[in-house]
Amino acid sequence: MEKSRLIAEVLDVTLDELVNYEGGETRLPFPPKGKHAFGMVKVGEKGQIVIPAKARKIFDIKPRDVLMVLGDEERGIALLKEQDFMAMVQAMRHMETQNCAIRCAEDCNM
Repeated sequence: MEKSRLIAEVLDVTLDELVNYEGGETRLPFPPKGKHAFGMVKVGEKGQIVIPAKARKIFDIKPRDVLMVLGDEERGIALLKEQDFMAMVQAMRHMETQNCAIRCAEDCNM
């Protein structure tokens, strides 16, 4: 039991997560806490994929949700729910506005 607790600690997961981990057919390595390996999906003729049910549940993806597809040629593809993407854009705009105000204030003080 103690060895299992230490393994869970090293992997940054709970003991329950370690004991109940389902590696699936691919036997992927145990993912760190909050990280997931949902398995493999096939790309259809028109580029469509089916997002695994466990991923849909964890990320609360429902039929008719709109997803933003982002890509980085070095790191891969990411999917974001539309509202999360728009919140990120708004946060970036807010930061840009604050930075502009700071620069303007600094220019006025010179």
